Amino acid sequence: MTFAFAPPWWLAGLAVLLVAAAVWAEYRRPLAPLTTFRRSLLMTLRALALLALVLFLFRPIAVLPPAGARTAVVPVVVDVSRSMRIADADGQTRMARASSVVPLDLVPALARSYRTEVFAAGDGVEPAAVESLDARARHSDLAGALARVRERLRGERVAGIVLVSDGADTGAPDADAHELPHDLPPVFAVGVGSAAGLRDREVVAIAAGDQRLDRSSVDLQVSTASAGFGRAPYELRLVSGGRVLERRRVTPSADGSPNDERFTVYPDQQTATVYTVEIPVERDEPVAENNRRSVLVSPVGRKRRLLVVEGAPGFEHSFMARAWAADSGLDVDSVVRKGKNASGVNTFSIQAAAARTGALGAGFPSRREDLYAYDVLVLANIESDFFTEAQLSMIAGFVAERGGGLLVTGGRSLAQRGLIGTPVEPVLPVELDDRRGSAVAKAALTSAPGAPNQLALTAEGEVHPIMRLGRTAEETRQKWTSLPALASVARLGPARAGATILAVSSAPGGATHPVVAVQKYGRGRAMVFGGEASWRWRMMTASTDRSYELFWRQASRWLAETATDPVSVIEPGGPSGALEAGETASIEIDTRDAAFAPVADADVRAIVTGPDGSEQALPIRRGSLPGRVSATFAADQPGAYRVRVEASRGSTPLGSSDRWILAGGGDREFADPRLNEAWLRRVARATGGRYVSASDVSRIASWLQETERRNAEPERRDLWHQPWSLALVVALLASEWILRRSWGLR
Repeated sequence: MTFAFAPPWWLAGLAVLLVAAAVWAEYRRPLAPLTTFRRSLLMTLRALALLALVLFLFRPIAVLPPAGARTAVVPVVVDVSRSMRIADADGQTRMARASSVVPLDLVPALARSYRTEVFAAGDGVEPAAVESLDARARHSDLAGALARVRERLRGERVAGIVLVSDGADTGAPDADAHELPHDLPPVFAVGVGSAAGLRDREVVAIAAGDQRLDRSSVDLQVSTASAGFGRAPYELRLVSGGRVLERRRVTPSADGSPNDERFTVYPDQQTATVYTVEIPVERDEPVAENNRRSVLVSPVGRKRRLLVVEGAPGFEHSFMARAWAADSGLDVDSVVRKGKNASGVNTFSIQAAAARTGALGAGFPSRREDLYAYDVLVLANIESDFFTEAQLSMIAGFVAERGGGLLVTGGRSLAQRGLIGTPVEPVLPVELDDRRGSAVAKAALTSAPGAPNQLALTAEGEVHPIMRLGRTAEETRQKWTSLPALASVARLGPARAGATILAVSSAPGGATHPVVAVQKYGRGRAMVFGGEASWRWRMMTASTDRSYELFWRQASRWLAETATDPVSVIEPGGPSGALEAGETASIEIDTRDAAFAPVADADVRAIVTGPDGSEQALPIRRGSLPGRVSATFAADQPGAYRVRVEASRGSTPLGSSDRWILAGGGDREFADPRLNEAWLRRVARATGGRYVSASDVSRIASWLQETERRNAEPERRDLWHQPWSLALVVALLASEWILRRSWGLR
């Protein structure tokens, strides 16, 4: 015998002494006279009961010889998800193939040595009869099914688990063999389906990029795949609102290779727009569910607020202000330092909404709530010593905590040693000096820099929303090549880890320095523009050229993308970030005050509007984080759901927020419908089992016996879980009580 919690010798001795002391104290002076025999008997019964309780606290475990195989159970877990309907298993559907091999080949072979139980695994796990198995489950949480079956049979001796599946684990897409329970017995995985693959065309993914250009266009990145059709071309359709917007003919580079396409769309600015990409289904294509996929593009919403702090009047400020003022989606406040008055105090020219002018009188907001009212902060040609240390820390917090965007530009702002050592330095995407040498490798450029101070795009810059001046990467590159050179370029250092350089320029000496660089920092974004006199792109080009305006407007929109409102709806959860019709959507709501401090006692109201226009008030649950609440709703229909949230603290409104959620944009169950042997083999290998095809399932019984002989261990039986353990304690206490009453004691 051993113990689950083995006590040290001194603790065991102390427990015995305490039990002896308690018994002696109880019977030292009994209320009724007792003979020596009766007194000794009562003391013995009480001591045995107390010692038994102390013993069971340390969980004694009996170590017994290995039990025979006949006492072991082997659960057979059969995948009953919809992907098992695919007909690629020797002329049968996967479900039909599983339903034939399990009762005819697998169970009879196992029954000679083991007791078997059949379970159906889909959205959950249930015991099932083989003849009633049907592939109806929406998803297959295979990793979860194995864990739940093991838990169901807790306390029984499980020799191994047989999993019959196509390996499509769609319930937990990020699950890995290493995440399986550590005490899972050997899993013998049976692959059902064709390992050679299917004749199938699939829309693998569709994603919407950031809005860009003055017409608020959005790029849709689409990935498709065609397997089993050779290099035969196929049609790709872009559909919205039941109308085909564009058709393309795609010719694969090779059979089975992925193909990427980019569509440019112009979504509605007032409501959400759903775009669907589809491939017409071929007559002999066994899977049609993966030939279409949808994405939702939310409306821009409110105007984005920019605060521009300029060190001195100049051409750059005038041209940038005009470019931003022409964008109906931007609301720009500006502070321009004019000089000093007779008292030596800075004076400013302020252009801002009346409600925000007072906070800008000193040239920069002094309170968090005043600065955090903006979405983007632009520091142009302003020295770092213009700001106090508290204001510099507030600027860093504006990006990291508030999620705002920061743009730093101009020679004075980027002068060496200017922002170095300040809280703003780590926010910027590049080192502020060039002592480490050239910032960009030649291989990262799509074309060599031309004349000094002429911009050259990097590979990332050609496709980034800030730099996109044309419909294609080639057109964008040509436009940037044709623009005039800048007056000068700051000597900036290399990019920080995680930052992206979008454009570079060569200095007169030949060194290459970044000019446009971006990075994510905390919840927000930061950008550096190291050039001087970008207004040349407006004054020295044709009057019809809008490259200058597009660049600065796209930069401000990209920087403002992460700036949320004080009340915001966080992206809904769910497997792989996708929501299917019939599932439950979980949302989290963040409530903050004007200074973006969490509000724990906020009164939150949420209403969801379904695709059919019906409204439903959502019950709110408090979260574990301050200012965080959550809600759930059932997405019964496919389509776009609008979640409207309002929050207040007492009678003071905190704000409101909208979030659009798409249900039914894709079907995870049929994503890459091939037999996933890799997943099945990984689970089998991680648990000490084996992988086998459906035609060889009869070999599993001999493998189980071999595994048992190799891993034979003594049986460990927890004595506390045995019925007699409780009966023993009760019998000792009851016997003592009966004798006490019989001999005149209470």
